[in-house]
Amino acid sequence: MIDWDLAVTTGTRLVRPGPQVSREEARQAVTELRTLSREAEGHVRDFTKIHTETAPQAATIVDRPGWIRANVEGFRVVLEPLTQRMGSGDNQPPALVTAVGSRITGVEVGAVLAFLASRVLGQYELFLPPDPTGQEPTGRLTLVAPNIVHAEREMGVDPHDFRLWVCLHEETHRVQFTGVPWLREYVRSQMTEFLLASDLDLPTLLDRLRSAADTVADVVRGGEGNLIDAIQSPAQKEILDRLTAVMTLVEGHGDYVMDAVGPSVVPSVADIRAKFAQRREGGSRLDRTVRRLLGIELKMKQYAEGSAFVRKVVGRVGMDGFNRIWTSADTLPTSKEIADPDSWIHRVIGTPALPA
Repeated sequence: MIDWDLAVTTGTRLVRPGPQVSREEARQAVTELRTLSREAEGHVRDFTKIHTETAPQAATIVDRPGWIRANVEGFRVVLEPLTQRMGSGDNQPPALVTAVGSRITGVEVGAVLAFLASRVLGQYELFLPPDPTGQEPTGRLTLVAPNIVHAEREMGVDPHDFRLWVCLHEETHRVQFTGVPWLREYVRSQMTEFLLASDLDLPTLLDRLRSAADTVADVVRGGEGNLIDAIQSPAQKEILDRLTAVMTLVEGHGDYVMDAVGPSVVPSVADIRAKFAQRREGGSRLDRTVRRLLGIELKMKQYAEGSAFVRKVVGRVGMDGFNRIWTSADTLPTSKEIADPDSWIHRVIGTPALPA
C-alpha cells in the first residue's frame, strides 16, 4: 500500500535543514532538554494528580530526519490492520498497479512528513513497533531539538524557559497515557475501527479522490475544508467524531497544564505564550493553505477548545472532580460536551457545589 522506505528517503531528502548551531550548542540543547523533560514530568504529576507506576524517563531527542523515521515506524503500526485487510481481499490489483501505487503514496507520505518535520516541537508516540522482550515502554516522548531551537530564536524568548514550557505540554501527554492505562488502547481501537471502516472498492475510491481534488481547489481559493473530511466514508464520520473529542481533550489538557504550571516554574511564561500564539497565526499563504489541507488548523482549534473545556471544569469541580474524566471511556466528553462543559459536569459529576 505504501513504500515506507521510499517515504523515509523522500522525507529526509526534502526536509529543510535545521538552524545553524555549533557542536557545543547542539550538545547543550540535547542535554538540557533531557534534563528538563524529567523535571517537567514531576511538575505535571504533582499538578494533575495523575500518578503511575511507570518510572520517569528522559525524553528521546531527535533531529528532523529522526522524527521522520520515527513517524514512519508509527504509521506502519497504525496502518497494519488495514494493510492486512487489503492483502487478504479477493479482488487483488495487478502487481504492477500495486508496485506503482505504493511508490506514489510513499512519495506523498514522505513529502507530508518533510513539511511537518520542520514544525513539530515534540510529541508522545503512542504506537511503537512491538518489543519482543516486553521491557521497553509502550510509548515514547520525542522532542525535536532543531525545531525548538529555531522557535526560541525566531521568537526571541528565554531558551531555558521555552524548553521547559514545551516539556510541560509534551510530558502531560506522557502522564495521560501512562497514568490512565486504558486510554492508549481506547485510542488505538478507535483508530483501527476508523481505518477498517474505509470503503476500498474502486468506484468509491475514485469518488474520494475527486472529492479530495475539489477540497484542494476550494482551500486554495480560501475555503475551510481539509483532506481528512474529504476522504472519509459516512461510517467513519461517527468514529472520527469520537476520536476528535478525545484528542481535543488530551491536547487541551496539555495546553491547560503548561499554562497553569508555567507561572510557578517558567518566569517568562506570559511573554512566551503571547509570542507563541502570534507565531501560530503566522506563515506564508502557502504555509497556511497546506496547514488547512492537512488538518493542522483543526488541531490548533482543538488546543483552544480543549483548554477552555478543562479550565471551565476544573474551575467548577476542582482537579479531583475533573479527573473523573479518566475513569473510563464512558466518562470521556463528547464533542458537544466539550463545547458545553456544564453538560459534562451534569452527566458525570451531578450538581456539585462550587469549590472553596
